[in-house]
Amino acid sequence: MAHILLAEDEPVLRMLISDTLEDEGHQLDIACDGEEALQKIEQHQYDLIVLDYMMPKLTGYEVLVHMKQIPEKKNSKVMILSAKSQHAEQEKMRAAGADAFMPKPFSPMELVRVVEDMLA
Repeated sequence: MAHILLAEDEPVLRMLISDTLEDEGHQLDIACDGEEALQKIEQHQYDLIVLDYMMPKLTGYEVLVHMKQIPEKKNSKVMILSAKSQHAEQEKMRAAGADAFMPKPFSPMELVRVVEDMLA
């Protein structure tokens, strides 16, 4: 069982992802915007952080950049979810320290596969 932070501002997608990952036995913390996500990252240790790219207050990219500047968080595993699936956006995220990029829309089965690969 992994401890995962899910930062997603869309309620329906947030519920779908959290239900899917909880059904796989993972413990989830939820953030509804980037500011809340960064606060939780600063306060807790996660096995995986799943960030939506476009969120209010701070984008997933901004959260990633801030997080990677915290010495004890810089090696945290991060997956970015985004409707912006252009190659340049993916490269920008990887350069900032993202370990995986999942374009929206995605299937719950694909999400589980990528999460399990990242946690292995």
